[in-house]
Formats: sequence, structure tokens, C-alpha cells
Amino acid sequence: MALAFTLEQLCNVIDPIKVEGNTSTPLSDIGALDSAKEGDLAFLGNDKYHAQVAECNASAILVPADYTGSSPKENQAYIFVEKPSYTLALICGQIEAALWPKPPAGTHPTAVIAESAKIGKNVHIGPFCVIGEKATVSDGAVLDSHVSVGTAATVGENSHIESGVRICAYSQLGARVHVLPNAVIGADGFGFIPVDGKIEKIPQIGNVVIEDDVEIGAGTCIDRARFSSTRVGKGTKIDNLVQIGHNCVIGKYCFLCGQVGMAGSTTVGDYVTLAGQVGLAGHIKIGDKATIGAQAGVLGDVEPGATMLDSPAIPLGLAKKLMVLKMRIPEMHSKIKAIEKQLAAK
Repeated sequence: MALAFTLEQLCNVIDPIKVEGNTSTPLSDIGALDSAKEGDLAFLGNDKYHAQVAECNASAILVPADYTGSSPKENQAYIFVEKPSYTLALICGQIEAALWPKPPAGTHPTAVIAESAKIGKNVHIGPFCVIGEKATVSDGAVLDSHVSVGTAATVGENSHIESGVRICAYSQLGARVHVLPNAVIGADGFGFIPVDGKIEKIPQIGNVVIEDDVEIGAGTCIDRARFSSTRVGKGTKIDNLVQIGHNCVIGKYCFLCGQVGMAGSTTVGDYVTLAGQVGLAGHIKIGDKATIGAQAGVLGDVEPGATMLDSPAIPLGLAKKLMVLKMRIPEMHSKIKAIEKQLAAK
């Protein structure tokens, strides 16, 4: 599918439930319902924007299967699908593939590859990459420019490692792992101990294990373990500028949003969401399907399914009550001052 595509081409990609109306205008951009213009594709992903569909000027609009209301304008099509937001993601995947096609297999002449390294089939190794002794880059992997793969480290099948990433010695990356620019995987864990008035370093002799289908954001650091492994479970998505300390274990299909910080030996269960700037103290456990709100500081264990807010983090219900009380503090303060004046006058 080209960057400008017809309604027919679009429908071939997404296989809609039905289409009402028609458009001969090529679709070349994506726009919000309230600002889209002719030639744009728009979508109704949230029912609170339902009223904007009737006024939308996009040439095509993705609407949910149960949509009722306005009819398409002249030279406009409504495309009925189960989940418009997900359908848009499928379309964007086609666009992304056209804008950033997978580079051809081959090794750039500036790359440095150790003789003992194992390079699989259909691998792309970009400019100035360094592949260490006994490292493995598996079939179909893509290493963009300036990627370093350390001694005995493994990059799994069809993984994509973007520019400037450092995969340190003995780190193990599974299949279809996507690492964004300048992330560091397997650097020395932050381990020190006070001895006789000095600070002595504790050797960090473990590794990092990244399971299949994980995405790791730009500038994120995942430290290797003091012993055993720091581990990130299958399908987990990690945002930019996240710090994961040594011996942390993260379950499958978690979300770690920007600037999350995890101290060492913290365990996070499956399907957990850590919102932006959440901080987790070391040696605690976060239960399956828990949600930790933005900027929360978690000092102790969290039960499965719990939602926590604030710093120190507390349960959602209590946090909401305290927020209401905080908003009333100026009023309460004024009342107290008035009472003090009355008492002083007696």
C-alpha cells in the first residue's frame, strides 16, 4: 500500500464489516475528527466524540460496527469496523513499513565482528556496529548503526536494535525484541557496601534476560544482576528513560511508562501498569494486574489487582478522599483563624 492510497486499497488491508458512501479522493494523511480535511482518514475511537462525525470533512472515517447517526457526505465514506482504534493501528503499520522498510540483509564494511561470533541468515548489520566474541545475532535480526553486542550476548530472531544501543556481555534477548536508540541493556548493576568508612563495590556477575516480543524505549537502562538474572517478561512494553535495577523481575505484558524507576530486587507481576515517574523501592513485590498511578512512590508490597496513587503510595479510594480534603485546606484554615479571633476577643 502506497502512502497515498485509495478507499479500495484501504479496505483490502482492514477487511471492514461494511462501507457506506464512497470517495474518489486518495487518502494521504490521518486527522482528528474536528480538524480532518479532504484527503484525510479520521476515526471514532471514543464515543464522547460521536457528535463530531457529522461535521467531519475527512474523505473516509472509521466508525464502530454499532455506529448510528449521520450519513456520509458527498465524496465521503464511513468504514464500519469492530475497533476503530485498533484498525487505525493496522493501517499505520502499513504506513510505517513503507516509511521505514526493513533494510536488506548484509554487513556494512565498517562493522567489526569477532571471529567467534555467530551471525544468522538474513541479518542486517549497520555502520560501525561491534559484535563481540561468542556473541550471537539470530536470523532476520536488524542492527542499525553504532550498535554494540557484547561478549556471549544474544540477539533473538527478527529483533530490531536501533542506533546507539549497547547490549552488554552475556545479555540474552529473545525473538522480535525491539530496542529504541541509546538504550543500555546489561550494564553493571548499582551494587555497593560501606566497609570501614569506605564504599566498596559488589561485583555484579549476573546477566539480563529479555523475553520475546518486548519493546524497550530510548535511553532506558536495564542493569545486569548481582547474581542470576534481571528479567523482563514476554510482551512487556517499556517506555523511554526507564531505570530497572539489578535482579528486578518483571512479568509478562506489563506497561512501564516514561521515567519509571525500579530499585534492585523488585518483582513485578503480570499485566501490571506503572504510570509515568513511578518509583519502586527495592525488595518489594507488585501483584498481578496492579496499577500504580503517575509519580507514586511505592515503599511496600502491592496486592494483586490494586490501584495505588500518591507518594508514599496508598490505595485509590483513600487517595481520592485525601485529595478532596487537600482542596478544602484553605477553607478550613480560614475557619480556624476566624475561630481563633473569636476566642481571643472573649
